[in-house]
This record gives sequence, C-alpha cells and structure tokens, in this order.
Amino acid sequence: MDINMLSHLSELGLEDEHKDLFDRDLSIPRLGEPRFDSPLKFSRDIKEDDAMFVPDNEKVLAIIDRNVVDEFYRVLIPPPAFEKAGPRRRLYFQPGETVSAIVTCGGLCPGLNAVIRGIVMMNYYRYNNQRTYGIRYGYAGLVKDIGHEVQFLTPKNVEGLHIAGGTILGSSRGPQAPEPMVDRLEELGVNVLYTIGGDGTQRGAMAVIKEIQRRNLDIAVVGIPKTIDNDLQHMDKSFGMETAFSKACDAIYAGHTEAEASENGIGIIKLMGRESGFIAANATLATNEVNYCLIPEVDFDLDGPNGLLAHLEERFKRKSHAVIVVAEGAGQKFVQDPDRKEKDASGNNKLGDIGVYMQKAIKKHFDSKKIPTSIKYIDPSYIIRSCAPTPNDAIFCSQLAQMAVHAGMSGRTNLLLGYANGQFIHLPISLATAQRKKISPHSQLWLSVLEATGQPASMKGT
Repeated sequence: MDINMLSHLSELGLEDEHKDLFDRDLSIPRLGEPRFDSPLKFSRDIKEDDAMFVPDNEKVLAIIDRNVVDEFYRVLIPPPAFEKAGPRRRLYFQPGETVSAIVTCGGLCPGLNAVIRGIVMMNYYRYNNQRTYGIRYGYAGLVKDIGHEVQFLTPKNVEGLHIAGGTILGSSRGPQAPEPMVDRLEELGVNVLYTIGGDGTQRGAMAVIKEIQRRNLDIAVVGIPKTIDNDLQHMDKSFGMETAFSKACDAIYAGHTEAEASENGIGIIKLMGRESGFIAANATLATNEVNYCLIPEVDFDLDGPNGLLAHLEERFKRKSHAVIVVAEGAGQKFVQDPDRKEKDASGNNKLGDIGVYMQKAIKKHFDSKKIPTSIKYIDPSYIIRSCAPTPNDAIFCSQLAQMAVHAGMSGRTNLLLGYANGQFIHLPISLATAQRKKISPHSQLWLSVLEATGQPASMKGT
C-alpha cells in the first residue's frame, strides 16, 4: 500500500497492530479441492443445514472502525479481512478415515486439557474419526529415537479433562529437527496434526509444514494458540488468559489485606507477562485494589522526583498502605545486563526477578529514610498457570477445538485459529507470530488502568 495512504489511514484511527496486514497474503493454503460431503447434521431441514455451513469465501474484516473502512471503499481498495472459521459443506479428508495427532508444547496454561478433549470428541462423535494420537512431551514426542510412547486418545480417556489443569500429554520446550518429526507422522499415518502452543510452537509447526511440502505429503497442520500472556497478534484473546488474571485476583486481594494490616504496608504481586502486560492490567481492573500497575510496555524509574519510590512516599502521606502489581517482564533494565542476555530452551530472553529486586529496593529506600514499612511479596505464577480453566475459558477452549477440527477436515493447513471482532478466524501462522501483541500506552485498556489505580501516566524522569 502507498505510504501516503497508510499515513492517512493512521490519522483516521488505524491501529499500529494492523499496519502489518497490508501487502500480506491473508489467504489460507489448502491441500487440494474438497472431495467429500460433510457428515455434520444440524437439523432435519436441508436448507437449515446449508445455513449452518460457512462458505469458503466468507471473510471477517480485520478492521472495523467505520472511518477507516469507509476510506478503503472510497479509494476502491478492499479492506484486509481474515478467512472465517467454521464447518464446511465439502471436506478434503474422508470422514471416518482421518487420523489426527495432538501435541502440546511450552509452559502450562489453563485450558490445555479442555482443548485436547474438544479435539478428540469432535473427531470421534461429529466426524466419525476413531484414531486420534496424543504426542507425549511436546515435539520431543514426535522424534522416535527419544523414546516417548504415543498415547491413543478416545472419548473414554479424555472424559472430565475440561475441568483439570495441566496437560494429559505432558509438554516440553525447545525445537526438534523437522525431518524425524515428519518421519513419525508418516509412520503413524497422520492426516492432521494439531499444534497447541505459543509463538515458538507455531514456528516449529512452520518448519514441519515446510518438510511436509518438500515430501509432497497430504498432511495438514492446524495451530491452536496457547499463550497465557495473550501476546499473539491479530486476535482478541487466547485461551487461559482469562483464567490467569481471574486466579491472580486472589493474590492481589491477599496482598491488599496484608498491606492494609500494617503501617506503611506494601503488597507486591508479581504476575506473568514476559513482554506483554495483559494479565497484570486485567487483574488490576478486576480487583480495583491496585495502586501501581507496572508492565513491560511502559517504562518507569524507581529513583528521582517522578520515580515510583517518590510516588510511594507521597501516597504514604495520604494512605498508610499500597499495592503494587508488576508483570515479570517489567523493569528488566534493573535486573538484566543488556549485553549478556541469556535465552531459554524456547528462544525467549531469560528474565531477572523484578519482584525480588523491587522488594529489596523499596525496603532499602525507606530504611534509609527511617520510615517503617512492612513489605509482603507474592509470586503466584505456577499456581496461576497450572489451575483448571474458568467456565468461560472452558467454553472458549471447546469452541477453538471445534473450529480447529473443521479446518483440518477441510484440508486447510499452515493456519492458526483466532478470535477477532467477535468471530472465529483463520490466521496465517507467519502473520500471527511475526511480532508480539502488546498493550499500547494510548489504548483504552491502559487508560482504564490509569483511571482505576490513580497512578501517573509516566513515572519517568522529572
């Protein structure tokens, strides 16, 4: 798109996150033309049935701001749109004969088991597919020489999983070579591989797809976004995030109770959020007990006349307690050497512990001024990520699983299921993983946080 047009649309309200949609192919690859009728029956009326199937050319607008959309049509440029997810009338894979495999990778996240259960049930009861394999311990389970046994999944052994935390399949971090993974898929006779994970998992899926294409195999790869940080682009939410911030509320309430019980009491709660502060921001809004919310997207200082410590001192003159929520990726300039960044097995930067650092820094500051404080530090990270999903998250997991199986049976591949503008969509994996979704300091979400906490928009400099 012409740079002047892009600039003009930005003036009308085009969000930064949408700019990478232009000049991109948003279509979803298919293994071939559909060959079989869908066995799905929604009613006894054929016409009603037809209305339930999603046409192959149905789209969901990526941008819904009226001024921006009108401008697209004014200059005769179609606005960017995603393929709509859902059941198709015609399928590529034969119902009753399609073999599926499921793999879960990366850290735990509420809802993993619910998604696994949903895929198995959808395959078995709606598409009559009897064989679904569970791959043990992430991509390592697809490398036969490592020695993990493949698990046969049936409705009987996934019953009740939707109310259990963790993953029945186990998980692991780190990439594996695509060649032995595709060897295993061929050996098992897999037609559709469902990859449940975040950006690292989906980049691994792209490597598998490339090897599948090199061998000219009929194997579809369908990704289901699992990121507790909600940091995948072009989707409103990912499963587990709502559960995470809901569970985090318990830690915030505990921190507030402890802080309120002491003179100059301070509760510090560190929440998950490596590069994106969605859990911290939403938990702050849900509790209305937080006075300072610190996220990776908004830099802050501790010292100086406009730093956090100065604002804490001012608060103690008005109130005798304070609650601070800090995302794990915030304030890394205080705890990490920028010239010696280490990586974990998934390729993410290893983080310094900002929570412990802040606890010590705040104590040292107030001790030097002989101001008594009582600081309680709470880190609920593993409790949050290992719990069962909330009912609303469980619904979302089931729907994602259903949409994933619809996509797989239609022969679509190299896609990630998403949810945007109230609709389930198909996203090219490369687009969703190109960059992390972050909170804009100018967004309504962050404005709501500032209004709820009363903290200044900036705690930098003077």
